[in-house]
Amino acid sequence: MTSTVNLIKLSVGTDSVEGLAEWHATKRAQTGDGLPRHVTRMWPKREAEILNGGSIFWVIKGAIQCRQRILRLDEQIGSDGIRRCAIVLDPQLVRTQSSLRRPFQGWRYLTTQDAPPDLPEGRENEEALPVELNQALAEIGVL
Repeated sequence: MTSTVNLIKLSVGTDSVEGLAEWHATKRAQTGDGLPRHVTRMWPKREAEILNGGSIFWVIKGAIQCRQRILRLDEQIGSDGIRRCAIVLDPQLVRTQSSLRRPFQGWRYLTTQDAPPDLPEGRENEEALPVELNQALAEIGVL
């Protein structure tokens, strides 16, 4: 039986979940069938686990703030002839409980046990805590 694993990725140049949604609405960020995608140089070795219900968790302004379900991985050959991986995503952004993350390059695997839970129904439109407050709460063990 295949387990599930997620990816975690910094959303560079994005200041909010709404900003990420705006980027995904651009033609440049979409596949031919209109779905949002993220193109990466490396192909995930744990493809079967990712495609078994995995999501990409987005780090925005130092904290995981939302996730998107990963629908498929498409091969994309760049104009330079290099093979890349287009991570094709469900358009729905699901807000999660905020979870601080230090900067890193590329993407990382994130187990389902380490992934922050989705916000409860009715709270998905709440503003995230300011980064400084979130960090202070994490430091004293509240988050």
